[in-house]
Amino acid sequence: MGFLYYGSAEHPIEIDDLTLAHLKVVIATKLRRSESFTLSWRHDDEQPRGRSTIWLNSAIPLRFEFQGPDPPELDPQRIIAYANSANTSGGILIPDEHILGFPTRGTSAP
Repeated sequence: MGFLYYGSAEHPIEIDDLTLAHLKVVIATKLRRSESFTLSWRHDDEQPRGRSTIWLNSAIPLRFEFQGPDPPELDPQRIIAYANSANTSGGILIPDEHILGFPTRGTSAP
C-alpha cells in the first residue's frame, strides 16, 4: 500500500504500490515539463460515496510514499496509458481496483 500526499490535504490518497510507481513516472514527467493535469478516483468503502479529483501542478507540494523498499518492475504500456490519459481534458482516472479498500472482483462497488 502506498500513499500520495498532495498539498495540505488532511489525509493521503491510498494507492497500491504498483499503481503509485506508474503514476509517479507520469506525474514527475508532466510536472517537470510544467504541464498541469487532473488525477481522479472513486472513493473506497471507508469514505462517503463519491469521487475526488485533484489538480496536479508543480507549485503544490507532492510526496510519494511506498510500503515496499524496492521499486516494482514497471509496465511501459501502463505508463503510456496513464500519460495519454493525462493529456486529455479528463486527466488520469485511477481504476477502482487500484484504490485500496474497494471490494474485490465479483462484488459490486457502491
